[in-house]
Amino acid sequence: MGLKVALQMDRIEDVSISADSTFRIGLEAEARGHTLFQYTPDQLIFDEGLLFAHGRDITLRREPGNHVSFGEWRTADLRAFDVVWLRQDPPFDMAYVTSTHLLDRIHPDTLVVNDPFWVRNSPEKLMVLDFPDLTPPTMIARDVRAIRDFRARHGEIILKPLYGNGGAGVFHLPQADANLSALLELFGGINREPVIVQKYLPAVVRGDKRVILVDGEPVGAINRVPAEGEARSNMHVGGRPEKVGLTDREREICARIGPVLREKGQIFVGIDVIDGWLTEINVTSPTGLQELERFDGVNGAELIWQAIERRRA
Repeated sequence: MGLKVALQMDRIEDVSISADSTFRIGLEAEARGHTLFQYTPDQLIFDEGLLFAHGRDITLRREPGNHVSFGEWRTADLRAFDVVWLRQDPPFDMAYVTSTHLLDRIHPDTLVVNDPFWVRNSPEKLMVLDFPDLTPPTMIARDVRAIRDFRARHGEIILKPLYGNGGAGVFHLPQADANLSALLELFGGINREPVIVQKYLPAVVRGDKRVILVDGEPVGAINRVPAEGEARSNMHVGGRPEKVGLTDREREICARIGPVLREKGQIFVGIDVIDGWLTEINVTSPTGLQELERFDGVNGAELIWQAIERRRA
């Protein structure tokens, strides 16, 4: 029996149909007989105890420039759906957090993927703190003296916004780099959040591996190689995806974190591993499904829907 599925995401008109994981999830849903309704996060409406979304029924196809057809605009009660996907891209700001609070009101009667409570409480750069033996040395702070001390202990460091995405605002700072204070002043002028600091792993020049887990089980990986002269490997900033397998160390990492992800209802997760060290656990809007399918023939979207259908059954 087909499921009624709502996609909470950024504008579907703008996605890359050859790379976007939400688009691939939607195509697979249609192939399995499910129907799709799409809306953006700003179209969520909580009204006198009920949660609605203003959006449109959609039909997807893999045709460049003609990949989506829309029905008429309508306001739908989200309780009428079997599944709601929480798939808008970060930044993980208060708008994002608020949407998880609202979706909590319908979950689990309507299955929200990933579980909004644990998305809110497990943002990608914080969940790794639960596994200190699997991660490189890490600090979260705003205090410039503490961060200087961390760099003195570990040499080169990576400095990142705590709630950013896609490699935006990520800096590689060698020990002699004089810009640390200026960068922290810049971050401080934007918001009041601390930053995350990690020991720089030189092996990143050979790639930052994205391992995809479905319902806690690893299903494959892609390697993302930074462009020449670039410290970041994210595909948003020019990282090159390439075919790669899983090492014993990466399987060990997945065996440790997989049961936790499954317990917390995180059905589609992408972890980042550099040289055997876990750097992020991406639960908000992970990517990589289409690259994995091209390289290894693994239909991750099918595996995701099988996991969802088991839960709905």
